Amino acid sequence: MGEQTKTPEENLAALQLSLPQLRTPVGNYVACVRTGNLLFTAGQGVDQYKGKLGRDLTVEEGYLAARQSMLNVLAAVEAELGDLGKVKRVVKILGFVNSTEEFTDQPKVMNGASDLLVAVFGEAGKHGRSAVGMAQLPNNTAVEIEMVLEIED
Repeated sequence: MGEQTKTPEENLAALQLSLPQLRTPVGNYVACVRTGNLLFTAGQGVDQYKGKLGRDLTVEEGYLAARQSMLNVLAAVEAELGDLGKVKRVVKILGFVNSTEEFTDQPKVMNGASDLLVAVFGEAGKHGRSAVGMAQLPNNTAVEIEMVLEIED
């Protein structure tokens, strides 16, 4: 008999990670919008890492910030769908990195989110991505991420 595939939640547990409590939107928007079989998330920052990459934080700290930001995104997805197993495919992520003008390692920072998605969803976690530097982000968060998913009906 073949090896049973683990659920996304089991994969998170194997990484010794858990989804945080859903963050409350700080404006007139919702955490997720579903249209057809696509789910669009609002941007999710991270409270644990503040400041600019290239001045206040290292690339390694930025990687952890991106991973935590993605956990916040996944918490919103789970709240919307009830089960991460309903994710058919991660289509695209957009990562905003609070960074100095000289900092050019935004892709290395965003690998924290991308690596997590592949570890949680396997092949379905491989995605298109943009990683861009920003002059500032709300509440001085180090990273903010939004995502587009294809979901099961």
